[in-house]
Amino acid sequence: MAHAGISDQDAHRRRLADADSRLRADPRDIRALIAKGDALDALGDGRGAAAFYSNALRTAGDGRALTPDLVADLRRAQSAARAQAERFQTHLTDSLGRSGFDPATSSDRFSLSLDLMAGRKQLYQQQPLFYLFPGLPQIQFQPRETLPWLAQVEQATADIRNELEALLAEPDLFRPYVEKRADRPNGDTAGMVDNPDWSALFLWKDGAEQPLAARCPRTLEALEGLPLCRVPGRTPSILFSKLAPGARIPAHHGLINTRLICHLPLIAPPGSRFRVGNDVREWTEGQAWAFDDTIEHEARNDSGLERTILIFDVWKPELTEEERALVSALFQSIDDYGAGGGAWGV
Repeated sequence: MAHAGISDQDAHRRRLADADSRLRADPRDIRALIAKGDALDALGDGRGAAAFYSNALRTAGDGRALTPDLVADLRRAQSAARAQAERFQTHLTDSLGRSGFDPATSSDRFSLSLDLMAGRKQLYQQQPLFYLFPGLPQIQFQPRETLPWLAQVEQATADIRNELEALLAEPDLFRPYVEKRADRPNGDTAGMVDNPDWSALFLWKDGAEQPLAARCPRTLEALEGLPLCRVPGRTPSILFSKLAPGARIPAHHGLINTRLICHLPLIAPPGSRFRVGNDVREWTEGQAWAFDDTIEHEARNDSGLERTILIFDVWKPELTEEERALVSALFQSIDDYGAGGGAWGV
């Protein structure tokens, strides 16, 4: 048996040398890439084998022009690469567990780094459509401990909902959240322009208090003292946002990364959920959160009932008072240049 093992090893090394020779002649030779992966796997180098299998899969592209036998080999290589990835992740999990790592209690950032390395999650970055302030953290949902006023808003949930219900009795007060502008081009927004499935009632809009705010004194009182994002003619926005049963807000990015968008769920039937980057959460009545809307996000209401939340925007806590004032002055300067500013148009 020992002699047979040595003979097998020699055979695998010869196959490895043959694959190397073919790859020197053509680094994109798919069969040679698979052959090298097979030889490395047989020699005990599973990670190396997975690297060459993955390279073969990338080189193959959509595989439309390949022969059936090569497609079969690629499927085998794909299965082997996945199995190796699972073994590697099991090894890492067990090893880190012995070092004290627990995904439920350890650093969320470290857990995300593992998911990214393993390919379980995608990396999402800030992609503001209008203005980027550099150096701010790439955080999907803002940690609660950085927002000490969040509990203050949650405590007023019952009073805010009472004011909302009086407004819901007059459905014509709600308008589509995305409406056409006559003074700017209207781009493709995946069918959301003038779509009543996603509607809003503004208490503050474009930095100005609206007449209906007078009917919601308790709502505005709950937001007193908060670091609302104040840019004259633009923010803050304070509104009730309604999503119809079965409706979906497609994935999109916000406009500026110097603020957080806050949600206080008021009517949140099970099955209404929200994704920011790779973090998916269900709205729960009375449980607020804040997120960076310049990271890709989307919403859907798979329940059979309407979902309604309070939305408002605040400065990111990482910005100094000077920086907030400068950002505000920047947009005032933009709006002073010609007519029609505000509303985050260009």
